[in-house]
Parts: sequence; structure tokens; C-alpha cells
Amino acid sequence: MATASIKKPLVGVAVAAALPLLIPAVAMRFTAEVTWGPGDFAAAAALLFAAGTAAVIAARIGHRVHRRAMLALIATALLLVWAELAVGLFH
Repeated sequence: MATASIKKPLVGVAVAAALPLLIPAVAMRFTAEVTWGPGDFAAAAALLFAAGTAAVIAARIGHRVHRRAMLALIATALLLVWAELAVGLFH
């Protein structure tokens, strides 16, 4: 039964991960400054889905303080990896 209880939140995570990807997809239609390839979309989707899945799992375990710390860690990791992939922040 544990799989059935997590299936619905993961569908929400998949939808929430796909929606921000519409922004560059639409922007590519109107400007040449946005040049994402299929690999860029796949990497962004995987990163967003992984962070969302980790957040769903983190929200289900531990004490409230631990959940908040884990969610903050997940959000920080997501932003740092996104920044590195976008502009090479640490390069």
C-alpha cells in the first residue's frame, strides 16, 4: 500500500517539474537568445523531478525540525546545481 500512497504526490511532482519547462520552450519560439536542446530539457526535468521526489520523501519522515532542515538542504542543492548548469557558477 505504500506505493499507492506515494503515487499521487509523484504525479503532482511530475506535473510541477514539467510546467517550468514550458517557459524556455515558449521563449525559444519568440527569441534566438534562448537556445535549449533536448539534453537541456532532459537535465532540467530530471533535476526538478529528483528534487521534488526527495522533497515528497523528506516531508513524510522524521521530526518537524528534521523535515524543515532536509527541505532546506534539498532546495539549496537544487539551486546550486541549477546555477552551476546554467552559468558555471563554480567553474
